[in-house]
Amino acid sequence: MEDIKTIIYQKEEYLKELANRFPTIDDAVTEIINLNSILALPRSIEHFMSDLHGQADAFYHILNNASGGIRYRISQLFDQTLSKEEQDSLATLIYYPKEKMELVLSEISDKDKWYEENLLRIIEVTKKFSSRYTRSKVRKTYKVYNEKLSYIIDELLNNKIEQENKDKYYQAIIKSIIELNYAEKLIIALSSIIKALAVDELHIVGDIYDRGKEPHKIMDLLEQYHSVDIQWGNHDILWMGSALGSNICVAGVITNSVRHNNLEILEDIYGINLRPLANFAEKNYSSALIWRPKKTTIEEYHSNPNIKQSAKIHKAISVIMYKLEGTLVDNHKEYNMSNRRLLHQINYQAKTITIDNVTYDLEDVDFPTIDRENPYTLTEEENKIIKDLVTSFKNSSLLQRHMSIFINKGSMYKIENNNLMYHALVPLNEDGSLKEVNLDGLKLSGKDLFDYIDRKVRFLYYNSNKNTEYDLDLMWYLWCGPDSPFFGKDKMTTLERVLIKDKKSHKENRNYYYKYQDSPFVMEQIMKNFGISNTQNAHIINGHIPVEKINGETPLKAGNKVIVIDGGFSKAYQKTTGIAGYTLVSGSTGMRIIAHEPFSNFENAIKNNEDIHSTIDIKETISSRITIADVDKGSDLKHQISNLQLLVKAYEMGIIKENTSYKYVKILTNK
Repeated sequence: MEDIKTIIYQKEEYLKELANRFPTIDDAVTEIINLNSILALPRSIEHFMSDLHGQADAFYHILNNASGGIRYRISQLFDQTLSKEEQDSLATLIYYPKEKMELVLSEISDKDKWYEENLLRIIEVTKKFSSRYTRSKVRKTYKVYNEKLSYIIDELLNNKIEQENKDKYYQAIIKSIIELNYAEKLIIALSSIIKALAVDELHIVGDIYDRGKEPHKIMDLLEQYHSVDIQWGNHDILWMGSALGSNICVAGVITNSVRHNNLEILEDIYGINLRPLANFAEKNYSSALIWRPKKTTIEEYHSNPNIKQSAKIHKAISVIMYKLEGTLVDNHKEYNMSNRRLLHQINYQAKTITIDNVTYDLEDVDFPTIDRENPYTLTEEENKIIKDLVTSFKNSSLLQRHMSIFINKGSMYKIENNNLMYHALVPLNEDGSLKEVNLDGLKLSGKDLFDYIDRKVRFLYYNSNKNTEYDLDLMWYLWCGPDSPFFGKDKMTTLERVLIKDKKSHKENRNYYYKYQDSPFVMEQIMKNFGISNTQNAHIINGHIPVEKINGETPLKAGNKVIVIDGGFSKAYQKTTGIAGYTLVSGSTGMRIIAHEPFSNFENAIKNNEDIHSTIDIKETISSRITIADVDKGSDLKHQISNLQLLVKAYEMGIIKENTSYKYVKILTNK
């Protein structure tokens, strides 16, 4: 008893604050019962995805179909009563309710019958997904999507009417809904609830930007999503650096965009003025054949003015980028990137370049803006162009809004439910030990390195008006530095891949992390360094390097300790992976790694009920069902229960007085 009293006195101030929420013993006990009941529920469903690379259509559809989970539940409910075609149509209605209704209702005469049939079906699907959650959580969910209909949704989902009267009760409600022209609103609301409950938590393990044309749509969706976290990827960091005003990151973003023939994202979406750069490129570079965007032909270069202009822009901005990088690495000897100062190694007469004591032939040496005596100095016009571009990036309100999502919802890494999530790697030495990386005069490794970078990026964001170019150079290092935990290679051979045919010059040696990625011991040491003591059921989840499923590679590494979920959402990678992305789904019955086939388009999905065909690639089941008590949320609830139990004891011992007057005020108010 004395021990409990001591603990109560130690926490008295906190317990008094808690008493404001639970002013009586009855209130505290009721909440304890409520929390204990929640602990017994199945744990929520987590979806993990990575390397979306602007492929918004496929991402949006997979999120809508919950990686095949909604179609699976429809099959469970209606296999005996609906044909496959009817089930497919119902699934599409849930995925895209507005668009599907617009199409279907324009083709049928008896709309009331269609409304009634589909409302009843969607109600059953909603009940199926809501059954694993508390009524409180489900109510909060549907209030988000349509608060005005929340009462009627509550009645439809939770009534306890006997079966013989239920049909009439439902029919009366639904008939009224249809007569009052609320059927479409209710279908949309219920569909939203289903999708929200089907993917309760979403983890994006990096690389939303580059390659695909619609990263902005992904960011818009994530901004509004009910529960999402993002682990920054190397491409995201580059865009974040550009939004902060790093001149070299701006050059890098434009280079990546033009290489993938995707300048629209900059001009049309983010309002970046590329006209001065285009005019400069046209004036200074008469030939730029080898600089044409990827997957465009020589014939297209000669016949399509837009392709030719893009090639010249690519050449112009790349030269600026090479100059800026040469200056950056000279200013930061600690980055160990001196091998990226290449312009002074060009022999213009011989049309060669010497890299690491090897001389290679160059495909192009027509660089009129490079001063051979001072190759890393920008011309006056180049300097003005990059400064104006930086201003344009910093003044783009949409870009700044999207980058703020990375700060508000993102981080270097996240640990949840014994899963350590980061985009790429933890730098290692040759012997598998944590490698020390020199940043700002500090030697950092493992978790300390990740924490420092996280704090530094946030500091740069919140002090954006005070940052110097020297400060922002870190963002470029994180993008392509040899020991960056975002990159994982000794160099990024951007110049070589454009200018040199000899592929030996393109080689980028990976960090030793990838040598040890299949070592359970080394991966467990990383987990322990990040604070995961129980590594038996723990995982490292990351992306960055596409899994070549087509060649028999598996996403599971290190005796299932590591799960690599980069399956090639970007169309550019799908020939390499043989699939169109992975989703890792973790729920009460274990984990499933789901492989997706390519998505055709929204029109086919809505009109023909085409779905993304997804297959369970790997399944990790468990002997007993995982409840909320077994995961991080359960630990939080148990802590709350413990404090409430102390509050009850404090009331019983008279250390804290009950506020029973509050109870009577509530009764009078209710009257």
